[in-house]
Amino acid sequence: MACAFRSKFLYDNSRVLASTSWFTCKNYCSTSKNSYELVVVGGGAGGCAAAAKFSSKLGAGKVAIIEPADMHYYQPMFTLIGGGMKTLKNSCKPMSKVLPKKADWIKQRCISFDPDNNKVVTEDGKEISYKYLVLALGMQLNYDAIPGLIEGLTTPGSGVCSNYSPAYVDRTFESLKAFKSGNAVFTFPNTPVKCAGAPQKVMYISEEYLRKEGKRDKANIIYNTSLPVLFGIQKYADALWKVVKSRNIEVNTRRNLVEVLPREKRAVFQNLDNLAEKVTTDFELLHVTPPMSAPKELKACQQLTDANGFVSVNKDSMQHTTYSNVFGIGDCTNSPNAKTAAAVAGQIGVLRKNLSAVMAGKPLTAVYDGYTSCPLVTGYSKCILAEFDYSGQPLETFPINQAVERRTMFHLKKDFMPDMYWLGLLNGYWEGPGLMRSAMHLGMK
Repeated sequence: MACAFRSKFLYDNSRVLASTSWFTCKNYCSTSKNSYELVVVGGGAGGCAAAAKFSSKLGAGKVAIIEPADMHYYQPMFTLIGGGMKTLKNSCKPMSKVLPKKADWIKQRCISFDPDNNKVVTEDGKEISYKYLVLALGMQLNYDAIPGLIEGLTTPGSGVCSNYSPAYVDRTFESLKAFKSGNAVFTFPNTPVKCAGAPQKVMYISEEYLRKEGKRDKANIIYNTSLPVLFGIQKYADALWKVVKSRNIEVNTRRNLVEVLPREKRAVFQNLDNLAEKVTTDFELLHVTPPMSAPKELKACQQLTDANGFVSVNKDSMQHTTYSNVFGIGDCTNSPNAKTAAAVAGQIGVLRKNLSAVMAGKPLTAVYDGYTSCPLVTGYSKCILAEFDYSGQPLETFPINQAVERRTMFHLKKDFMPDMYWLGLLNGYWEGPGLMRSAMHLGMK
């Protein structure tokens, strides 16, 4: 399933909703109703899937979904948009078209939580009570945490770009087309991120684009990552090291972007193994993966979250560790899996079974194994399909070595996964490739 996915609550700390077009929408719920059997907070992949499953199960008017955005973005496509293979228009649909019709859509931001009294409060001051709660708020993009970054992202011709927001994703291909010579720098921040593969996928695509355009010999491709490794799963890291070496890409580990000087076209990095040491690099193109965190409003509720502001869940059941009527799904939880859409697909079946069990007063039996995947696009026609579990062991769907660059996996990512997302996951039908994997491995995996 797809990577780098989240499609709501893409806001930075300046409170600009990057996933919102702010046009008038007439399809949201304007009811005065303030009590529901189930409240889902967040209209991304996890929120849509959970609301679809339980509004169908409980019936019309029993489920509310709280989400302020007008548009829903399929963010795994942003990698392809940055490479000129898709357009932003291809990646989005009106929120009114993807939320389940049997659920009431409360078009507000949820600003506070009161789990002791089973209530949430929306931005207009309305209290919504619930019997059960699903938290699916995604992650917050903190572009303003790096001095000079927003200036760079909003200055024409600066060469600063980012695939992570619909507000900026078009700048990536524009910067590629404008590239003449010099350093093309790609970053990975010192925070949790959506899909650890996405920051380098744009690099591989950019490198191939420059080769096709006859500019590669004038370009120095640099990947500066805060991590001590190229990728967290050894099998795929080994394959990616072969890719970067064959393409003469410079990789610097433990190097974190701390400032952008857009007028000078310089970026300042901190050595995380020696915090007093800073390295300044000139750039012609700078692709930034922004620092990320749990949403501000969620972090403010310490009863629901851990020290970092992520929802405290049992990693096996996705049930909250304190409140048995609360579940989390997707990027906003502290479940130790990689944060991808594929993880949501793996979690939604577990949530469906375990929340249904709580509703019926039965014990929880479903277990999430940490499954996730990241289609590591390495150019305009090849992809390494990484799939793995909590332990970091490969959990591959197909009976072939998926650590090899393949055209088939590229077309799976580019042509098949979008429909699987829109038609399957958001409607609550797709619960990951477990059954397919078992069939393809003759029940041995």
